[in-house]
Amino acid sequence: MADMLLIAGAVFGFFFLILIVWFFSTWNRLISLEENINNSWAQISVVLKQRYDMIPNLVNIAKGMAKQEIRFFDKLFEARALAAGALQNNDVQGVARAESAFAAMIPRINMVAEQYPELKSDSGFVNIQDKLVALENTIADRREFYNSTTTAFNKTIQMIPTVFVANIKGSERRELFEIFDHERENVVIEF
Repeated sequence: MADMLLIAGAVFGFFFLILIVWFFSTWNRLISLEENINNSWAQISVVLKQRYDMIPNLVNIAKGMAKQEIRFFDKLFEARALAAGALQNNDVQGVARAESAFAAMIPRINMVAEQYPELKSDSGFVNIQDKLVALENTIADRREFYNSTTTAFNKTIQMIPTVFVANIKGSERRELFEIFDHERENVVIEF
């Protein structure tokens, strides 16, 4: 009988040890996934801030040459301020909404440049415009990476048995960074 209790105790201890190892490895995996999300959001923040910092320069150059477009550039500057505020607060959904409105205005910058040849030939304007295009591509790539890491995390915290560790840890679903096309305003070309 003592041998049976010893064997049962050893089996129970072995399974308990496996459970403890699994719990801590799952906890650490959740931390790793969360840090991947935080890192990818930080990368997006850096690029968005670079873009937001370029907008005032672009607006100042364009306002001097395209005086009829001042209202558009004021709207662009307001959109920039709204997006920068949401970014500073780490509000993913706020940034996504602001970016939807902001991204809809970017093509209009190109149209304004086409309408004003002196603007199109200004090296400062062209330089900033080229940098904005490059940043748009970088933002899209980083948004894709952020969304994939966020999706992986969201899936993981819902799967059994990881959901139990996630609940104990207090892990919550993270929001994706989506730009909504339906929020973009239609760009009207007038001659």
